[in-house]
Amino acid sequence: MTEYGIHASHEQIPPADLLAAVIAAERHGFEAAMCSDHFAPWSSRQGESAFAWSWLGAALQATNLSFGVVNAPGQRYHPAIIAQAIGTLGAMYPGRFWAALGSGEYSNEHITGGPWPRKEIREARLLESVDVIRALLAGDEVTRDGLITVDRARLWTRPAEAPPLIGAAVSTKTAAWCAGWADGLVTVNAPTEHLRAMIASYRDAGGRGPVCLQVHLSWAPTEDEAETTAHDQWRSNVFRPPVCWDLETVEQFDVISENVTLEQVRQVVNVSADLEAHIEWLRGYSSLGFDRIYLHHVGQDLMPFIETFGAKVLPALR
Repeated sequence: MTEYGIHASHEQIPPADLLAAVIAAERHGFEAAMCSDHFAPWSSRQGESAFAWSWLGAALQATNLSFGVVNAPGQRYHPAIIAQAIGTLGAMYPGRFWAALGSGEYSNEHITGGPWPRKEIREARLLESVDVIRALLAGDEVTRDGLITVDRARLWTRPAEAPPLIGAAVSTKTAAWCAGWADGLVTVNAPTEHLRAMIASYRDAGGRGPVCLQVHLSWAPTEDEAETTAHDQWRSNVFRPPVCWDLETVEQFDVISENVTLEQVRQVVNVSADLEAHIEWLRGYSSLGFDRIYLHHVGQDLMPFIETFGAKVLPALR
């Protein structure tokens, strides 16, 4: 059966409030959680961006949920540091942590002052990073000279079993590419045919492990509230690659999203006050074969969503 979790949006919600939300989510029937590791939000209206790794330790301690994080090693982070972070959480909370690895977005990575490489170089850098992380988690001493440089690194604290390294993808080409190295796949909601093709591309290329989906949604007691929340909070997130990869600052995202319409937002967010509509959307995703579905309510007040979906939506899906 599909496992239903919650997405914890550091880019929208202060970390203490987000911790309270995942504690409440477990109490209301959510089975898992995930978050992303960003340095900046996509809009000044979102207004937050706490350090995911600090928060994950608190969240894993405060709940019994499994947690994942989407991370981009290679520029803002040296992969040896990410291996150490993964290894520490894996050792403290066996079987409850995974990391999804991607090639990054310039809005987070420009803080290093380094150049933003072309996509093919970023993907090659990611593969080198994955190799370094896996070798360190296996207990090897690692030295590398390439896109990633490592000098005699070794992890002294390691879990008995390395946490899964999952591939993050939004295109079928990247999904197939992830099959060559990943322990699973995570993507975001899109039209049904595209999601079906994503799973097929990953599996046909030999992809193993779970396929996971992050679903952006907006629910409120009235349709106007659900629409207003979605348009206010997520209109900076409607842009497809390479735009979303290559913009540098929150201000740039806000400028290009000034004239984004509600209908454009509806293409990437499931917006409705009708719980039956959300149930049908989620059933449809599950029927495609997703093993885990993480619900991301794009509003900044999660408690009404958690309580309502815990009482009325999750039971209908099981």
